[in-house]
Amino acid sequence: MTSHDSERLSPLHDAHLAAGASFTDFAGWQMPVRYSSDLAEHHAVRTAAGLFDLSHMAEIVLIGPEAGQALDYALAGKLSGIADDQAKYSLLLSRSGGIVDDLVVYRTGADRYMVVANAANRDEVAEELRDRTAPFDTEVFDESDDIALLAVQGPASLSILLATEGFAIEGGHYDGDDFGERLAGLKYYWSIPALFEAHPVLIARTGYTGEDGFELYTAPDNAKALWDALLESGAEQGLVPAGLASRDTLRLEAGMPLYGHELNTETYPAQAGLGRVVNLAKETDFVGRNASEVGPDASAPVLVGLMGHGKRAARAGYPVYATDGTTGADEAVGVVTSGALSPTIGVPIAMAYVSPRSARPGTELHVDVRGTRLGFTVTALPFYSRKKN
Repeated sequence: MTSHDSERLSPLHDAHLAAGASFTDFAGWQMPVRYSSDLAEHHAVRTAAGLFDLSHMAEIVLIGPEAGQALDYALAGKLSGIADDQAKYSLLLSRSGGIVDDLVVYRTGADRYMVVANAANRDEVAEELRDRTAPFDTEVFDESDDIALLAVQGPASLSILLATEGFAIEGGHYDGDDFGERLAGLKYYWSIPALFEAHPVLIARTGYTGEDGFELYTAPDNAKALWDALLESGAEQGLVPAGLASRDTLRLEAGMPLYGHELNTETYPAQAGLGRVVNLAKETDFVGRNASEVGPDASAPVLVGLMGHGKRAARAGYPVYATDGTTGADEAVGVVTSGALSPTIGVPIAMAYVSPRSARPGTELHVDVRGTRLGFTVTALPFYSRKKN
């Protein structure tokens, strides 16, 4: 296993350099933050498609006859109940009910699951899964270094994949009609095992942008050929490489929480609007169950959307007030966790934890933006929803 202390590079690093990417440190990885402009990449995903390198994400595989039951105990959802090739969003809770990480779990076989965790939480998630599943007949493998992850996101993503030569269904005939049919019929949060130029690739209809799209898991050695083929076939449909900056504004518009901003070990899922992810109806015990049944205090802050006026964005850490500050001393009612000037809507948007009494949609609040209190309205999440066909 490689050390995570040194600076880590994606298997696509040279491709990013050639494409003129600017880089940022992300959980010890040098990852592309942008290629051209944040705005151009954001708009491409909303109107056509963007290609993301997400190879820094962690993939932890569980194999064994009791893998499903082991995950039912380790995580907040019922993972034994999902079908082969199905995916499910879930949470790894602490014993006190806080969120250790949010995850996507794929069932890739009768007794095989792949847990996709956030890069910064890789070691902790792997360790927790090993610890929690020890009593069960299953083995846990951290396969993060052996898996590269690409994402094609946006309304043109299906037609781009269909136009890319070299894909086939695993076990099917090469470049056959069966691949196109299977891909077009793939439902949200389902996957298909496929081949690209004879190399295995798991294609999932998942993503973190609020758009239709696909995530493609493959071996690092196969990533460059796949990246190049997608960019080539997608060029005439408007596909551009997209960095982490646009990914952040896209997920913010879609009201999707980010670990370390909206989610942490001090926060209960119910506070973040994720109460439904915690399956208290499952018959079996799971780590954090008792604390989840009690839940947060009635006065605990809750996550809301905020929409502002003008062009000045509220950023993470900015305090939220009930008044504009002209009426004398007052206390903050909350704090911003993520914020940006929305490229799609054209106004400042933010997510914030606020007191329940300030959380009703339509409530007027004020955010201290570098010494000036600016008006924001509590808004139901998400800020943006794509038009479904």
